[in-house]
Amino acid sequence: MTEQTAARRVVTNIALSLDGHYAKPDPMDMGWVMPYAVTDVARDHLTSLWEPATTALLGRVNAEGFLGFWPTVIGMEGADPRDEGFAKWLVDNEKVVLSSTLDKAPWERTTIVDKPTAEVVEDLKAAEGGDILVLASASVIKALLAEDKVDRLALTVFPVFLGAGPRLFDDGLPEGGWTLVSQTAGEHGTLSLVYDRVR
Repeated sequence: MTEQTAARRVVTNIALSLDGHYAKPDPMDMGWVMPYAVTDVARDHLTSLWEPATTALLGRVNAEGFLGFWPTVIGMEGADPRDEGFAKWLVDNEKVVLSSTLDKAPWERTTIVDKPTAEVVEDLKAAEGGDILVLASASVIKALLAEDKVDRLALTVFPVFLGAGPRLFDDGLPEGGWTLVSQTAGEHGTLSLVYDRVR
């Protein structure tokens, strides 16, 4: 009898304001994130998510942002080792970018896919590997929540009200329970929360 490999988990990670927004009305205005993103809590939280993962799943906009910035952190003077570790992981591992407009990837170890999000995840879960980590791509996370395809929901909550902007949790999501796996509070009131889907 052959030993079965544990199924790959779909792990989503995003930062939220205390009033439930993941971005300001102008999504390019990320100033609200910066004071909290560099805290120990936020850095340790991200490290705990990428270490067991072997695939990054991104939307096109986030891919352009992440893959434009993070490789520059490698070897950067004064870079936090956790930031550099994440940057190396992102460069070295498989990346799948969901896009209907890109026809070829400008990044190494990257596949562009123009298919429904849930279908892409099913294909990835059928292949061997570690966790599939969705990095802050709200459109991808929302699509996966709507199809009940998220196994682990990781949130970093920043103690700020944005007052307006898009929300992560829309009405009409499938009902279901979640188990709290970890919770950590830190500087400036930053809170990291990790929940596993009860199935």
